Amino acid sequence: MRMRKKKNLLPRMERCAALQIKDPIAHRGHWRELMPEARELRVELGCGKGRFTAGTAAAEPDVLFVAVEMVPDAMVVAMERCAAEGLRNVRFIDANANILPEFFAPGEVDRIYINFCDPWPTKRHAKRRLTHGNFLKLYRKVLKDGGQIHFKTDNAPLFAWSVEEIPQFGFTLSEVTDDLHANGAVGVMTDYEAKFHELGTPIHRLVATMTPWEEPEEE
Repeated sequence: MRMRKKKNLLPRMERCAALQIKDPIAHRGHWRELMPEARELRVELGCGKGRFTAGTAAAEPDVLFVAVEMVPDAMVVAMERCAAEGLRNVRFIDANANILPEFFAPGEVDRIYINFCDPWPTKRHAKRRLTHGNFLKLYRKVLKDGGQIHFKTDNAPLFAWSVEEIPQFGFTLSEVTDDLHANGAVGVMTDYEAKFHELGTPIHRLVATMTPWEEPEEE
């Protein structure tokens, strides 16, 4: 579904300018300087309207969160949400996930969140899935040893495919579930997730922990 164009987008973005990083490449290897007391640096890919971003940042004020979002109309809502709550441990980047290593140095990121990404259901678009091996190799370039990916989706085929794909690239799976909220709401939800939960749609979730791995040589 295409998001409606937000009214007064530019003025609204300017009012939240303190939360947006305009030149993320300049921060590569230096993100902790924004919050020296942070115990972790976590990156969220596709923050949408920021319900999960704001809720998680509020719950863990000693963690620095960097939210990556390509849609300005969504990002401005997320920034306004965080600004309204007075959150000082969140920053936003307008960028694509396929250039993460340009923004973060090796081992700089503790955790990556992937919440309700586009499933790209056709086989010819599989490489666009954020859990595809090509992306997993990018995540390995920025995650610390033992760093994690937390992945949630409502799409059962994507989840089943990801459960097979992710371990092939040096990640160990844990907390794998096909119905996260079966016994009641768990953790901070995204806007989409809350709607799915109300409709009774099962939410799939897993944690992938990075382990030592060498890419096989091509034959």
